[in-house]
Amino acid sequence: MAQGTTSSTEESRPRRWLPLALVVLASIIGLVSVFALWAKRQLLETETWTDTSTELLANEDISNAVADFLSTELFAHVDVQAALEERLPPPVQPLAAPVAGGLRQLGDRAAREALQQPAVQGLWEDANRAAHTQLLKLLEDEGEFVSTTGGTVTLDLTGIASQVATQVGLPSSLVSKIPPEAANLEVLRSDQLEAAQTGVDLLKTLAYVLTGLTLLLYALAIILARGRRRETLRAVGFGFIAVGALVLFGRGAAGNAVVASLASTTAAEPPVEATFEIGTSLLKETGQSLILYGIAIVIAAWIAGPTAIASYVRDALAPYLRQKRFAYGGVAVLLALLFWWDPVVATHRFVPSLLLIVLLVLGVEMLRRQVIREFPERVTSGSSEGIAQRMATRMREGRERRVAPAPAGGPGEDRVSALERLAALHNSGVLSDDELAAEKRRILE
Repeated sequence: MAQGTTSSTEESRPRRWLPLALVVLASIIGLVSVFALWAKRQLLETETWTDTSTELLANEDISNAVADFLSTELFAHVDVQAALEERLPPPVQPLAAPVAGGLRQLGDRAAREALQQPAVQGLWEDANRAAHTQLLKLLEDEGEFVSTTGGTVTLDLTGIASQVATQVGLPSSLVSKIPPEAANLEVLRSDQLEAAQTGVDLLKTLAYVLTGLTLLLYALAIILARGRRRETLRAVGFGFIAVGALVLFGRGAAGNAVVASLASTTAAEPPVEATFEIGTSLLKETGQSLILYGIAIVIAAWIAGPTAIASYVRDALAPYLRQKRFAYGGVAVLLALLFWWDPVVATHRFVPSLLLIVLLVLGVEMLRRQVIREFPERVTSGSSEGIAQRMATRMREGRERRVAPAPAGGPGEDRVSALERLAALHNSGVLSDDELAAEKRRILE
């Protein structure tokens, strides 16, 4: 009979390794899906793009860099000295050059002050929203939009440049002559269109397919685990934590590489670094959220486990979990606090929020069923002293089970009753699969 038990254990090894292999595969695919989903949201959602651009302008280093660009482009395309010479009397026309130089210095300061004004910031937001809308039309219209626009997407900052020119004190006649190219930033050219459209299609596919495949593989691993679902759920939690940590590590490494490659001078490093930090803030939040999800999953698997402390927690919660009004009322309060605190990315969007609610309700229902099976007579909470006594009893019983000598081959009835007792302990979650198998071998040998 011992040989039969050993053979059964060996046959179950592939079944034990398969869920873990699925968890590892899901985590690898999930890592790729996180970057794809972030890129899709950041690049292809107008509101996300606009919100990020607004946050960028609020950064002092970036705002100063934009102001310097506007001031430089403005005075490069407007001949201020010539305009002053036309307006000044001949005796003082030689003063046009130093006055133009003073206005140039004033333009840098005026541009920085202008970008702090709500009206100008509104123009910046509108310009970014219009540019992104134009970009999406160009990518989705399959050539129709290209024929009417030349296939070029630009960020038009002419309105902001005009505000800066007026604030500097340039005549309105000069402001009206500012050419469009003086304050336009090119986003996409027509010769880049085909590659951009292919990239967008691939990005959408990766974002949706890989995310769905990741969740499916995690669920499949838990389903196939059968008697080891709690351990597999714990492995899923560690998978979430690993993916989140790798996302944060990858973001940090990419940030160092981007700053080193784009910042040609030390003075250029702050705006480049700030742009990367703000532009990838959604990626950072996603990584942090995955770590929090993983910790929550590991804690949930631990609460359902066989340890004395976990059993104590279930014992204390049993009277409340048995009553749906307390169990799901607690879920409602927890969700309200979660959405109010807003610590994770899932609470920002409808579908992830709905999935989070469903998983939380499902987890509480599974815990309810476990404590009802494990503590069928626990209706009232009892005193804390009584709970502590029950916890001490369970710990003592656990020690006795571990040190108790194996039966010396007594009557068959004793073996049957011992096996039945083991089965009851296993069903209640006190014994794990490995502990159950070890105890059965000891009784049957």
